Parts: sequence; structure tokens; C-alpha cells
Amino acid sequence: MNKYIVSVDLGGTKILAALVKTTGEIVDRFKIATEAEKGKNPLIKKLADAVKTVIQNNNLEETDIKAVCIGVPGSVDPYLGKIGTAPNLNIKNMDLKGALSQHLNIPVFIENDVNLAALGIQKFELQDGHKNILVVFVGTGIGGAFIFNDKIYRGSSNFAGEIGHMTVVENGPLCGCGKKGCFEAVAGRLALVREIKKDLKTAKKSILKEHVNNKKQIKSKAIALGVKQKDPIVIKHVDIACSYIGMSLANITNLLNIDLVVLGGGVIEALEKYMVPKIKESFKEHVLKDASKAVRICATKLGDDAALYGGIALAEEFNAL
Repeated sequence: MNKYIVSVDLGGTKILAALVKTTGEIVDRFKIATEAEKGKNPLIKKLADAVKTVIQNNNLEETDIKAVCIGVPGSVDPYLGKIGTAPNLNIKNMDLKGALSQHLNIPVFIENDVNLAALGIQKFELQDGHKNILVVFVGTGIGGAFIFNDKIYRGSSNFAGEIGHMTVVENGPLCGCGKKGCFEAVAGRLALVREIKKDLKTAKKSILKEHVNNKKQIKSKAIALGVKQKDPIVIKHVDIACSYIGMSLANITNLLNIDLVVLGGGVIEALEKYMVPKIKESFKEHVLKDASKAVRICATKLGDDAALYGGIALAEEFNAL
């Protein structure tokens, strides 16, 4: 008999609920706008409704679901089921597990979204004996997760992996966290868009001028198109981002002597063929020779689905299966 969980990717703009077999097959998906600005109670109801919809759409009952596993873009306590801070959701100190339990008769588990992706990558993608792994997702911002000796490392207050907020440029651009010069403030998608837009003001020609003139958002696919068409402004700033990413990965490798770096996120997914070789070049330039002997850098094949698969590993860890 099939066992199911519902994995939920809780993002700043969308809630994606997926019905997943515990053997690793994604059966169905349901997506809805997050609308976090409407407040805590509407968000909880939307989450519960998304979970119920994907269950009902497949003619199942809540009793058929072993767990609901939610990836949250922020700091969480997976043992208590509480969110500490999630800036993109305007959330501080929320008992997400307790609130959802008022709407669902299913065990609820939460985890940082990149930690959840790392669990999915470890369980369903890696089969070559790597024990000490850094997973880095480059999207709107930059998030990280560590696996040491085959186990996810959450840190003393469940805050490990926030590599996007390492300071890499003193008095650099302002980050969403309120600090200046953070890694994600110089190399995440928002940073790329900010710098591209600055240059577009004086550029005579760029394929992204139309985006700005029409007040369209510059997303990862548009940046990828700019690289494909060899737009000098886009290439300049993607190269700068790759340099910062490679340098930061080298610093972490020098510190922790990891043996595998797995890259993911919307920016990497759209620009993998161009960015990964550039990141490796920068990494090689900055890493210590002895620290680099064991390390390999690659992109995840699971893409954004990694966190959906990670729900199975999280449910297993908390003995829900």
C-alpha cells in the first residue's frame, strides 16, 4: 500500500503543495499565491487549504497522509515547529506547527527551505559516499545548508547555514537583513538586478531595456537570455556574482574542509552552463590547495524539487513514516 506525505514549499510569492509518495514519486502539485502581506491568519488558512486541495484532488483523505513537511525561507526550530524570523514572509516568532494543527489532523513538521533541499539531495541524488556537504541555493537571495558526517547540521540555535549573510564587502550594498555587504546582497538575483538596472540607465543598447521600460520584473530567465545573447551589461554582472560565489565557497572550504558543494536555486537552474564553470574558476583562485583536494562542485539535478523530496527525509527523521 502506498504511503504519502504532503511537502510544501512556502515562498515569498507562492505556496506549492505537492503530494509525494514516500518512495520518492511526486504525484501531484497545487500552487497558490502566498499574499503574506495579508497577515498571519490568512497565511495559515492558505497553507491549510493548499494541503487539503492537493489531497482532495487525488481522492485521498487526511488519514492517508503520514506528514505535512514545510520548507520555510528563514530561521526555524524544527523540534518545536516554530519560525524565528522569515523576512520574505513578514513573520517573526510564529508557532506554525501549532497554528496549522488547528486546521489539519496530520502531523506537521517544518524546516529551513535549504536544509530541506539538502535532505532531499542527500537522500535521492547522492550515491557516491560524500559525507561533508555544503548545499547553496542562489535565488532571490542566497541560502546554505551543511551536512556533516551524513547528518544535517542545524547549529546550537538552529540557525546554521545562513551563508547569505556573511559579510563579503565592507560597507557594501544594503541587504534585506539590515546589514551591509552581505554575500546575497552582492551575488543573489536581487543584487544582479539592482546592478544591471543601474547600468541600463546609461546604456544605449541592452536586451533588458525593454523589461525596465515596461516595468517588468527581471527574473532568472531574462538574465539567462541576456547571457545567451552576449549582452555585455548582463555578462559583466553575472561574472561579478560568480566571482563572489566562488570566493565565498573557497572561504567556507578553507574553514570546514568539505568534500562536496551542491549548487541550486533559480539563478543556477537558469544559468548553470555559464555560471558553474565561472564559479569553479573563482573557487580555484581563492581556495587553499590542501583544502581543495577532496572537494567537488556540481549543480543539483533535482532543481527546486529537492525540498519536496526532502520532506520524506524530514518525516523519517521525526519517525512519522
